[in-house]
Amino acid sequence: MGRHRKQQTASFKRSSVLALTGLVPAGLAAVTATTDVSPAAVAQHLPNPRDLLNNEQGDVLEPETSAPDAAEVVGAQPVAAVATVEHAMAKPAAPPVVKTVALAGDRVQSDLPSGSLGIPGIAIAAYQNAEARLAVENPNCHMGWSTLAGIGRVESTHVFGGKADRDGNPLKPVYGPALDGSLYGNNVIRDSDGGVLDNLGGYDRAIGPMQFLPETWHRFAADGNNDGIADPQNLFDAALTAGKYLCHGGLDMRDLSQQTKAILRYNNSMAYVANVMAWANSYNSNVAPKPADLPRI
Repeated sequence: MGRHRKQQTASFKRSSVLALTGLVPAGLAAVTATTDVSPAAVAQHLPNPRDLLNNEQGDVLEPETSAPDAAEVVGAQPVAAVATVEHAMAKPAAPPVVKTVALAGDRVQSDLPSGSLGIPGIAIAAYQNAEARLAVENPNCHMGWSTLAGIGRVESTHVFGGKADRDGNPLKPVYGPALDGSLYGNNVIRDSDGGVLDNLGGYDRAIGPMQFLPETWHRFAADGNNDGIADPQNLFDAALTAGKYLCHGGLDMRDLSQQTKAILRYNNSMAYVANVMAWANSYNSNVAPKPADLPRI
């Protein structure tokens, strides 16, 4: 997940994160904020399981000559904000089917209103749905939607500024680069799923708006929209799965050292942690992060 950097030996204590060269901004408590998106508006955009089950296709992060669809490249875009959406969903009775749902190419972008700082409304809905679900399923984790939003901002700028349909599916599939050792600092990760989820043979690559590796997705896959499927490309599924991944092992997001440990699972880099926390803090405070709070990853 994340940028898949090679593991480095950490030279800090979990309890002294704030002292690390100013990388982590102050005031990074997980706080739930209010939103410009009403629950009624979100309800109109929630997925219809029948629609999802009848669709077929996938989506990309960088151009590929083998794929018929144009690909999206993950890049920094100035999108960010605050919001709160209540969306209570009953848990499915059986474990979800892990797969990427093929979708029609003529879908339109969600028209949910953006929150302040520009965070797409459909992304807010997904992150806050995950917060609500985890508050029931794992209340001791205290997962806040803004932490998930910080991950989503760094990983794919919330699907490239909200380029997702009303059900939270990217208009074009989101894939990371092949982890074949060609990019400096990236691990070499051999194919673990036969290309079923990441549409690539030989090597793995990260998938979807929250950039999961296939193996990790299979382990933590969650159904965020209750359609019976855990699709790494879907924002609702990806946000809930990211929350499960961060909370795993009994971690408490209200404890800064534990929150840091969780985020390091995505990318073993304190600069990465600083970026995620800076965006999370901004979504809570409605104040854009300063350049000094966003060190190069």
